[in-house]
Amino acid sequence: MKLRPLGTRSGFQVNPVSIGAMRFPTDVVEAVGLIRHAIDCGLVYIDTSRGYGESEFVLGRALKDGYRDKVILSSKCSPWVKKVQDGDDGSAASVRRRIEETLVRLEVDYLDFYQVWNINSPETWATATRRGGMVDGIRAAMAEGLVRHTGFTTHEDPQRLLGYLDRADWAEVILVSYNLLQRDYVAVLARAHELGIGTIVMNPCGGGCLAENSAVMMSLAREVGAASVAELALRYVYSNPDVDTMLCGMTRISDVDDSAAAVARGAFTPAQLETIERFFREHSREKVKFCTGCNYCMPCPAGINIPGIMGLIYKDRVLGLRRSAMAEYRHEWVIGRPADQCLKCGACEKKCTQHLGIMAEMAYAHRTYGVK
Repeated sequence: MKLRPLGTRSGFQVNPVSIGAMRFPTDVVEAVGLIRHAIDCGLVYIDTSRGYGESEFVLGRALKDGYRDKVILSSKCSPWVKKVQDGDDGSAASVRRRIEETLVRLEVDYLDFYQVWNINSPETWATATRRGGMVDGIRAAMAEGLVRHTGFTTHEDPQRLLGYLDRADWAEVILVSYNLLQRDYVAVLARAHELGIGTIVMNPCGGGCLAENSAVMMSLAREVGAASVAELALRYVYSNPDVDTMLCGMTRISDVDDSAAAVARGAFTPAQLETIERFFREHSREKVKFCTGCNYCMPCPAGINIPGIMGLIYKDRVLGLRRSAMAEYRHEWVIGRPADQCLKCGACEKKCTQHLGIMAEMAYAHRTYGVK
């Protein structure tokens, strides 16, 4: 695979596919072998975090025997995602403690990148970038050689994020979600690329849902010459010239080999990309007259994440991704309270701009996804 510059600020070059270190096998020997196989295949950028369980410890073992010198190693933390100690407050002093801890956990002398994890609001942007804040702490570590580069990850509103980028002269990379089902950050990727900020994509397979070969999505895959929905998803991201690399979560050797093989088949042609765009226009929520995620139905008196659950129904009913919808429904951190908690008060239906039968849809969701 041809290497791409990781922006122009960092000076690095990367494989279009990189190592997402969140879902390694629980067996350490197996995990070390998997990581080294990925590195041997040319996947050199590794994204881990203090918040990814044992990930840093496992990587520390895998990067012995000369493997540390072959990779671009990045970790991250922030107190609004994971508070390790009570004193974690987003200050320069607190981030210094986390950096030193990560170096010990990874058993390395320096990090190629240490990033601010998940700037997701104006408040977290202000906390990270204020005088004496996280960015100042990372810069101080850079001056001492403990860290060599920095950047940030984000799920922030794209329009607000565009405003941050022009002020982020310190950021050398940015990590955002981007895939067939989530294309909100197209303009962010383009602007970051224009500014020389390296662009890294998480969830290229939609958190795993685009690994499901639904009949609906397979019809699109075959139309554009992809052998699977996963290949369709990876090549779609690869086809965006504003994306420098994408993180692929890896639990098996085949995850590495399949991801590399998909990208090796090349980017889609303009005609193929138009076929993909046409498919999603024809299957859009507006076109099929389903929930558009406007949030007018919220807040729910029962605390149910109505738009989130309606999104699962859309993925199942329109795109055929039932297995994914079921898996997400059963994770409380995705949907919040289950749909069977609906009070049947009808407040949501009175506010719904699509005049949908939300109460019936909540019953359908729990009946279809919640019953084991």
